[in-house]
Amino acid sequence: MTAGGGAVNDELLQRAKRIRALALDVDGVLTDASLHYGRGGEALKTFSARDGFGIKAAQMEGIAIAVLSGRVAPPLKARLADLGIPDRLVIQGSLDKGRDIATLARRVDLTLPELAFLGDDIPDLPALALVGLAVCPADAAAEVRSRCHLVTRAKGGRGAVREAVEFILAAQGRWEALVHRWAAGEVPESFGAAARDCHAGDD
Repeated sequence: MTAGGGAVNDELLQRAKRIRALALDVDGVLTDASLHYGRGGEALKTFSARDGFGIKAAQMEGIAIAVLSGRVAPPLKARLADLGIPDRLVIQGSLDKGRDIATLARRVDLTLPELAFLGDDIPDLPALALVGLAVCPADAAAEVRSRCHLVTRAKGGRGAVREAVEFILAAQGRWEALVHRWAAGEVPESFGAAARDCHAGDD
């Protein structure tokens, strides 16, 4: 992971320590930005099971997860239901992500410095400029990578969300404890769906 192309530093860690909610773009973040259409013209999307595990881990640790997307994608509804992300924390069809990230902050009763946003392209820049921790995948647009505090090693739709969650929880001193609980077989019941989702892709 890098901060604006450089090494992780104390300022970046301090930003991550303050984070209490993580908002996610969809295309290029939760997916690899590919657009697939079925025979009837319906949109199809592919999501990462590892990202799903990361999202559930964040939620179990008290990090709220929200979604902020410029597109309206019906397939997204089923995935968000699987992940337990409530409708009030989902904004699709956003034409002003700066305005809408502030709306999401109010909905979770947090200030913008307490939010992280993970985006990948130019429409995400207004939101990225406002939050306490601006994050993007390795394959984000160059204009986005140069403005983010954290650039993940993983690409969009290929574990970037999982990596961002790990970074935030590790900065807060909670990631290792979470790993140890899993290693000891102390899997929370509410984590069952995420566990099945994650391991389904390991066959």
